Amino acid sequence: MLFNFFTSKSSADPKLFFHTDVHCHIMPGVDHGAEDVDESLELIAALRKWGIEQIILTSHVTETTFENNPETLAAGFETLSNSIRDTENPVRLAYSAEYRIDPLFMDQLAKGQIIPMPDNYLLVENSYIQEPLGLDRLLFDLKVKGFKVIMAHPERFPYYQESPKRFEELHTAGNLFQVNLLSLAGYFGKTAKKTAEWLAKNGMVDFLGTDVHHIRHVEAIDNYLRSSDYRKHIPLLEKTVKNDIFNF
Repeated sequence: MLFNFFTSKSSADPKLFFHTDVHCHIMPGVDHGAEDVDESLELIAALRKWGIEQIILTSHVTETTFENNPETLAAGFETLSNSIRDTENPVRLAYSAEYRIDPLFMDQLAKGQIIPMPDNYLLVENSYIQEPLGLDRLLFDLKVKGFKVIMAHPERFPYYQESPKRFEELHTAGNLFQVNLLSLAGYFGKTAKKTAEWLAKNGMVDFLGTDVHHIRHVEAIDNYLRSSDYRKHIPLLEKTVKNDIFNF
C-alpha cells in the first residue's frame, strides 16, 4: 500500500515547490493508470504529502488503446470526486486529457469533443515513433481556435533528444513544454534526463507533471525529491514553471 510506503519514511516528507499537478493518470479505470478508486485515493494521498493541493486529471485519449471520450471521462471524474469527499485528503480536482495527436484526436476536435484544462490550456502528446506530419500547422491551428497548447514530455521523444534546434523552433512558436518529474529523476533513462535538464537550463520548462500512473512512479519521484539533483534543479525550474497559474 502507498500509505505504508510513505509512513515508513523516517525523514520529513519532501515537498514540491509548486502545488498543482497538471499531468497524471489517477482517474480510476480509464487507462493504464489507477485501476480503481482505492488506488486513485492512495495516489492522491501521495501527491498531497508532496504539497499538491490541485490536480488536473489527464487520462489518455489514444486511438485503439484508450479511446476515451467526454462521457467516459466525465463518469470517471464523478466517481473519483464523490469518493474523495469522504477522505481526509482534501484536494481540488479538475479534468482534461492527454490527447495523442492521431486520427481519434482529429475526429474529436472536429466534433467539438475536446475537454481543455482550465483557461483553455490543452495537453497534447506526440507519437513516440516520429513527429506527427504537419505538426507545426496543427499546433498553429489549435492556437487560432483559442487553445493554449502544452506539449507533453517532449524530452522523452528520441527524435527530439538530439535536436535542440527543433525544441527552440517549437517553443519560439508559442508552444509550451511540460516536462516530467520522472524524466528529471532518471526514471526513463539517461538521455531523457539529460534532455530535461537541457530544457531547464535553457528556460523551456513551462510546466512540470508527475505523470504518475502507479506506486513505482511515486517511489521514483519521492526518491528524486530527496536527492541533490532536485535541489540543483529547483533554481532553474522556479524561473519558468507556471503550474500554479490554475485556480479551480
